[in-house]
Amino acid sequence: MPRIRSWPAGPAKPSLEGFAGYKVGMTHAFIVDYRKRSTTAGQEVAVPVTVVEVPPLRVVGARVYTSGPYGRRVTGEVWGSGVAPELARRIPSHPASSAEALSAFGALPGDEIRLLVHTQPQLITGSPSKTPQIFEVRVSGEKFEERRDFAVQRLGQEIPAEELAREGEFLDVLGVTKGFGFQGHIQRWGVKLQPRKNSKHRRMIGTLGPHNPSFVTYRIPQAGQQGYHRRTQFNLRVLKVVRDPRTDPVTPAGGFPHYGEVRSACIVLHGSLPGPAKRLLRFRAPMRSHVASVEKVDLRYFSTRSKQGA
Repeated sequence: MPRIRSWPAGPAKPSLEGFAGYKVGMTHAFIVDYRKRSTTAGQEVAVPVTVVEVPPLRVVGARVYTSGPYGRRVTGEVWGSGVAPELARRIPSHPASSAEALSAFGALPGDEIRLLVHTQPQLITGSPSKTPQIFEVRVSGEKFEERRDFAVQRLGQEIPAEELAREGEFLDVLGVTKGFGFQGHIQRWGVKLQPRKNSKHRRMIGTLGPHNPSFVTYRIPQAGQQGYHRRTQFNLRVLKVVRDPRTDPVTPAGGFPHYGEVRSACIVLHGSLPGPAKRLLRFRAPMRSHVASVEKVDLRYFSTRSKQGA
């Protein structure tokens, strides 16, 4: 699961800046090209799209962070009621905070508020693991008191994806790429094979570099870990938000390869996303806010044809 290290400033009113979902697979769609500088601007074009299943997140706690000379540290924490029993697979059970603890939390000063949320994989059928993932989501807002009250009100509640993902707007997507383990020079970097008459190796680089500087620089392609890296993709547009796949189907005939059928809420994003099917992706409000948003994308056709030749 990727870790989000930076958060945008966000709007003035308290709101969540992150979400999470499970990658389902890819298909294609026909849209009216919204990119103004594109050579096909205003025309109907076929684009690749990725479907992500986004069951609601459940808020289990809230934290107050205070900034100091050594970074941020937690100065207050509360836990809500109604914790899902599946969360005991991930962390020890925490009893709900008392009324005195909630009132003390409501008077704490600080610099940042984050909600402790967890996923609900038991609501979907594509992922075999039913152990929730727990992580923090920052609460944006201009006034700290409003953000703190917002966090207390959300304890124990479910958060739908519509709070962050809206049709036509942008999201940053963080994921972990597909892992290939330890690979050699040729597979990892795509460098040229050695000549046939080479005496020792063919699938090897020709040199490790000059005598001076007398060390191997990072620019030299060498064998090592390939894939399974944390990656961030900026400004992916949400083309469609599906609240009920039973009335608005997105699953192709025969199901998505390596995933199956989409049965809960999902979003459709323009382009490809890192990682294999079933992997958890995290979404964030866009850091590069200079990209202008549009009202809604004109989606003409969404393909539900079989991806397996069925």
